[in-house]
Amino acid sequence: MTVLKVLVYPEKSLLQPSVKVDNIDDELRQLIDNMGETMFDAPGVGLAAPQVGINKRVIVYDVNARSKEDDETPEIKEEFRALINPEIISASGSTVSKEEGCLSVLDYNADVKRYEKVSIRALNLEGRKLEFNVEGIPAIIMQHEIDHLDGILFIDRISVLKRAMYKKKINKQLKNQ
Repeated sequence: MTVLKVLVYPEKSLLQPSVKVDNIDDELRQLIDNMGETMFDAPGVGLAAPQVGINKRVIVYDVNARSKEDDETPEIKEEFRALINPEIISASGSTVSKEEGCLSVLDYNADVKRYEKVSIRALNLEGRKLEFNVEGIPAIIMQHEIDHLDGILFIDRISVLKRAMYKKKINKQLKNQ
């Protein structure tokens, strides 16, 4: 497996919607393995294909992701799952993702309003249709990663003022390079 380069904001391709996957082949399986390796190396709890420069509707996520309050539990084996062409088919409740971050949005975390529960429809690696419900941290991860597939970053879901402050900070860093 290979650790891939994670693209970072303000990379314009992160803001483009991804295309549907029509064929699950060995090339896609290799991409998914590399994405899993990259996610854990970063370290992160989810990764979308656009974040590694591939404009396809594919995400991977850590099946053992926990909240910060649960971090004192013993280490859990790294295990990820992939979803192909995932979509949110229903959502309910309201929660705030405390200090949500992103591998493509460096040095910034923010509280983001998300749904508490979501129902997901996707394909697995074998091309079988899945439908399942998640809540809590997994629901937040699903919403965050599916947003990436739609060209939306979590900073697009925060206040205009906070987003402007972050963009100003990044532009300043880029000028000083």
